[in-house]
Amino acid sequence: MSSDPIRESQKDISSQDEFVTMRLLKETFNISISGSPWVGTVTLQRSFDGQNWLDVEAFTANTERVGDDPEKSTYYRLGFKTGEYSSGTATVRISQ
Repeated sequence: MSSDPIRESQKDISSQDEFVTMRLLKETFNISISGSPWVGTVTLQRSFDGQNWLDVEAFTANTERVGDDPEKSTYYRLGFKTGEYSSGTATVRISQ
C-alpha cells in the first residue's frame, strides 16, 4: 500500500471555456465526470508546457476511468471547450 497522498483537482463547471487542470507526477491518473443533468461535450486535453493544449478524448456522459501517460510532468485538463456547453453543471475531477 502506497503512503503517497492523493493529489486531486476538482471543479463544478457550467460554462464554456471552463477547465480543471492538473500536472501529473505519475503515469496513471483518474478521470471522473459526474453531475445530472448536464448537456455538452467535456474534453480531456494534454499539454507539455501548460499553454498549448491537444485534445485526447471527449465525453458526453458521466464517466469514471483511469488514464495512462508514460511521460511525467505532463499537464492534463478537463472541461467544456468553446461551443461545446449547452446546459447543467458537470463536476470534473482529475486525481492521482
